[in-house]
Amino acid sequence: MSHIFDALQRSEGPGSGVVSHDDAEATELLIRAEKRMVAQWNAAAIERVSGQSEPAAHKSVRSSAAPPTETAVEVKRTAAEAAQDAASEEFFTQCLPLQVSVSAQNRLVSYTDGESPAAEAFRLLGVRLRNLRRTRPIKRVLITSTIPQEGKSMIASNLACTLAINKQEKVLLIDGDFRRPSLLEKFGIESQQGLSEWLQEEPVQMPSIYHLEEPGMWLLPSGPAPNMALELLQSARLPVLLERLGKFFDWIVIDSPPILPLADASVWARLVDGILLVARRGTTERRQLLRGVEAIEPKKLIGALLNCSAGSAHSAYYYYKPGSPVANAEESK
Repeated sequence: MSHIFDALQRSEGPGSGVVSHDDAEATELLIRAEKRMVAQWNAAAIERVSGQSEPAAHKSVRSSAAPPTETAVEVKRTAAEAAQDAASEEFFTQCLPLQVSVSAQNRLVSYTDGESPAAEAFRLLGVRLRNLRRTRPIKRVLITSTIPQEGKSMIASNLACTLAINKQEKVLLIDGDFRRPSLLEKFGIESQQGLSEWLQEEPVQMPSIYHLEEPGMWLLPSGPAPNMALELLQSARLPVLLERLGKFFDWIVIDSPPILPLADASVWARLVDGILLVARRGTTERRQLLRGVEAIEPKKLIGALLNCSAGSAHSAYYYYKPGSPVANAEESK
């Protein structure tokens, strides 16, 4: 403002009839100041008007962007469900059917002898797993053991058959033991393509999954034993596959290698919701069972199974919750 005042003073002096350089400077400064002031007034006026009333055009835009009605949400949900149903139908039509031929030596009591005490014990296990679902999300269940020859594959097969009795639930059994696969043999099925081949080959959407029609379940074999089993299990494709399979199955039971001598089971353990640890009476030592429990993340250990237990008058299999695994380990010394 001092420049404007000086210019005005000079313009009022003698000889004011002649436009001097100072006059031109004052005029320019006044014009600029006026423009700034007009711009500020216009901005303030627009702000006041917008705060008091909203143009009709804006109101119509807002009213058209109202929250979706319950009917619209329901239609959207129904469309999503229809799309999922179509995807599921397409997926299951691609699963080849296989006939099983189970012998008594394979001890699949849940399939061959449903009235036996052992089959009843597996039904009890299934009930407890379903009850557990009420308090935590659980779909992928890993069956492992501390050392070999403790019966984990037999447990995994019987549990899958038991869960599949409920026809409303779809159950997938995965042979995750790449080093010593045994599930095909237990169901009396010849060698088939499986997970290890899918992980080694060019990416396709899904590996070969088979529908075992009589037990009413599905099976994903391990495939031929690869040379580098651990490296193959660490493939980034495996967790993606399990996420996809979770969209089609209610239960995914995974038979893995023992947890102590190999690192394979630790890879599977990171990909599941819960772990059942199998021990065998007369085979598993107390120190081995303790090491097995310590090797499993506590929040994922949902229980343990004592195979060939003499502590139950009704069954050859005894299930307990992992409240005190040390005390229960005394039975397997």
